[in-house]
Amino acid sequence: MSDNSNKEQPREQGVSESNIHTDFTNNMTYGEYLQLDRILSSQNRLSGHHDEMLFIVIHQVSELWMKLIIHELESAIASVRAGNLSAAFKMLSRVSKIQQQIKESWDVLSTLTPSEYMQFREKLGQSSGFQSYQYRMIEFALGYKTPHILTIYKKDPELHDRLQKAMNSPGLYDAAIEALAKAGLDIHADVLNRDITKPYTPHESVEAAWLEVYKNVEQYWDLYELGEKLVDIEDWLQQWRFRHMKTVERIIGFKMGTGGSSGVNYLKKVLDQRFFPELWDLRTKI
Repeated sequence: MSDNSNKEQPREQGVSESNIHTDFTNNMTYGEYLQLDRILSSQNRLSGHHDEMLFIVIHQVSELWMKLIIHELESAIASVRAGNLSAAFKMLSRVSKIQQQIKESWDVLSTLTPSEYMQFREKLGQSSGFQSYQYRMIEFALGYKTPHILTIYKKDPELHDRLQKAMNSPGLYDAAIEALAKAGLDIHADVLNRDITKPYTPHESVEAAWLEVYKNVEQYWDLYELGEKLVDIEDWLQQWRFRHMKTVERIIGFKMGTGGSSGVNYLKKVLDQRFFPELWDLRTKI
């Protein structure tokens, strides 16, 4: 009889999970950590219509993703200004991935038909995604600053102050241009000392600096990678905006928005907004 004692024994089919915690009398649960009682009790349908739940959840999820985008952008700006570009790259890559998620959420909302939406649209009153303060903070962080928009938020002084602070803070492109100057590239003083509360306008010295970076990639590898991270973010933002516009057109056509905007026509117009213009223009000139 052969000795099989040294042969590998078959694994048990039923693995015991005796260490799984089941008694949380004195310990924090998953739901408590995430405060799910507050999150999951915040979907209050004003119409009682079945599809209003879809509308609320999609917009709440988008706001949560935007909260994370702001968190990452603020830290990325600080990292770029501190010269820690490697840390910023990770954060900016994460922002792009989040943008993909938000863009895809419109595919879910587009399952809402015009007939279904009209059953509860009037319950929104004058509330609109146009009023999303987190979306405005993202625009501010990317350098698109419109002071008149702050009027919407005067109702909440604390929120208004937060937006005013964001308006007065350097945006991501300001930090990137500052990094170009620190690397020895010639950025005109008018750009470095500009009023950062106003929308950025293209400047030939910034374009020349980025062209130098893109023509000498090995010498300026970190700045080259920074430039491409910015292009990724603007690309995804425009895809997000386009998908938003087409979803709105699919559901309400060319009706006026609940917040008083022209709806689809307004959303088409914002597609022309540019955040990092020189990084796009150099592609023609390189």
